[in-house]
Amino acid sequence: MALGTRTGKLIKSTDVLAAFGIVSIVVIMVITIPASLLDFLIVLNISGSVLIMMLAVFTKESLEFSVFPSLLLIMTLFRLSINLSTTKLILLEAHAGQVIQTFGQFVIQGNPVVGFIVFCILVVVQFIVITKGAERVSEVAARFTLDAMPGKQMSIDADLNAGIINEQEARNRRKKIQQESDFYGAMDGASKFVKGDAIAAIIILLINIIGGFIIGVLTKGMPVTDALHTYTLLTIGDGLVTQIPALLISTATGLVVTRAASEANLGQDLARQLFQTPKALYVTAVVLIALAFLGLPPVPFLVLAAIIAAVGYIMQKRPTAMSEEEIAAARENEIQEIRKTENVFNLLTVDHMEIEIGYALIPLVDAGQGGDLLDRIVLIRRQLAGELGFIVPVIRVRDNMNLQPNQYVIKIKGADVATGELFADHYLAFSGGMETEDIPGIPTKEPAFGLDAKWINAAHREQAELAGYTVVDAPTVLATHLTEIIKANAHELLSREDVKKLVDHAKEQSPAVVEELVPDLLSLGQIQKVLANLLRERVSIRNMTTILETLADYAPLTKDIDKLTEYVRQSLARQIIQPLLDAQKRLPVITLEPQIEQLILDNLRPSEYGNYVNLDPAVMQKLINKISLQVERVVAQGYNPVIIAAPVVRINLKRMTERQIPHLSVLSYNELVQGIEIQPLGMVVLDNES
Repeated sequence: MALGTRTGKLIKSTDVLAAFGIVSIVVIMVITIPASLLDFLIVLNISGSVLIMMLAVFTKESLEFSVFPSLLLIMTLFRLSINLSTTKLILLEAHAGQVIQTFGQFVIQGNPVVGFIVFCILVVVQFIVITKGAERVSEVAARFTLDAMPGKQMSIDADLNAGIINEQEARNRRKKIQQESDFYGAMDGASKFVKGDAIAAIIILLINIIGGFIIGVLTKGMPVTDALHTYTLLTIGDGLVTQIPALLISTATGLVVTRAASEANLGQDLARQLFQTPKALYVTAVVLIALAFLGLPPVPFLVLAAIIAAVGYIMQKRPTAMSEEEIAAARENEIQEIRKTENVFNLLTVDHMEIEIGYALIPLVDAGQGGDLLDRIVLIRRQLAGELGFIVPVIRVRDNMNLQPNQYVIKIKGADVATGELFADHYLAFSGGMETEDIPGIPTKEPAFGLDAKWINAAHREQAELAGYTVVDAPTVLATHLTEIIKANAHELLSREDVKKLVDHAKEQSPAVVEELVPDLLSLGQIQKVLANLLRERVSIRNMTTILETLADYAPLTKDIDKLTEYVRQSLARQIIQPLLDAQKRLPVITLEPQIEQLILDNLRPSEYGNYVNLDPAVMQKLINKISLQVERVVAQGYNPVIIAAPVVRINLKRMTERQIPHLSVLSYNELVQGIEIQPLGMVVLDNES
């Protein structure tokens, strides 16, 4: 327990240790350090380089080593600081510690010429081969990753909208895309560190040899040959000690930037992909055997050919046995999955909203066939979030073989609410009343608004547009229908979870009003009912602060949901009236004779679900017919149908008419804001005739 606590404290203090380490690297560049400490730092540099190399080998994807660009800079800076320290010791004392001395004697066998050649080869390999390639890969990867970001984002939105992933998974994917872009962008710049390090190594080498020779001859009085031998040997040893770790770091850089995302590390991928084709191994073995009989040394060729052929034989036998094991394991897993109780509960889940399509409409969804319906649905959800004031739940799209090929069904909570027919390769042309000629096509009804229309071939599209028809493609027809269905049924889609999110969001802006209202005055369920009443009449709930403030004002006086709804509507009066104004900013209205309002008031009956109008069915139908006649007359004049009534009557009149006249707006006198001119267009009169 104590050890774990100390480890946790150490991890928490790594930021301080990292800062101290970077400062120490800079200090080493300035001060002269003893040879014994220098030996330790050289070993630390080699150890760190080996560790980074191993991490690069065992990494499954680049993002697992996202700190690599910063680590590359630190290691390069550390290596250069060691170079400066060794340079000072070589020039001042003609000695740079046991590690460099031993390295020079062991690796290059005390021969400066051989050491110089080996050093030059290492620098060339690092600078021209590895570093140049890694730099180019980083540059291309950064560019391609950035260019692919919009497509990946749209793909995530499409998967989210189709229900393949949830919101959390979508956020994780978006975060990963951003991290990939940042990583490859950083690697594009970090590759320059390695390039600069190689150039600096060459310059330091020349400075040490030339400077050491001059100091040894002129200052220390060494013979020319001794000075040249001593300083060259030390310089080459120093160069090799630093360049070998640099070569490891450069190789690690190349491995990281060229690593594709995989479920296994580099070694596992190499073994699986190199040896997965036995035929290739057999052919390779035959080629080696042939080379052995062409005068080349036969033993290595034949031994290696035998090994490769044996590996091919093992790999050829392995897949059959493994496939049988995998099949058995898959069957067992399938059985276990079926037995799980959780799968039964998954069957009980009902989607908030879904679209089922016939098989002929699948091309509208399949991006591979040019379908963009999923992208359109994403845009619809974003658009409606701004119009309605809440985020519409995920809309799932499924194919249903039981439907007609061109049929689609829109469902809310598992129940069919609308259906229609589309022809994926046709256009819908509907009349606006100003057409100059008839267009051949399949007669139908526009599903969203019930307009007369025709499905026409693509060849007749231009002709139809010139004739005055409004022409849209099949995805647009479905998208428009879906939009209208959502607007008409938004009150059913609003859940308590949605309300909680809206309230929490409002709390960030107006914490005082939320704390006052919830839960002391109203519960989330009561607020949901008020919001549902607003959405039922297509009133946006986007202005949550005003809605909650109004509820907080009137909730102490009443808990009646209908009354609270009316108070909220009065607070949102300008928002409600604005879309109903004509071009002259006047409000055209239909009024009710006082007898009708009194009739409704006299027949109001309370219930546990609120008030309802207990009128004789014949009288109610007669009243609705009278209202319909006035509405038709107003619509024919080009106005939005609006009826104005007393506040107590308004909501009950709306509920009486919403089934037969759903597009009728019913306002109360309290919703008429100052400055709005009222234009009476007629009055509904209910005579006493039976």
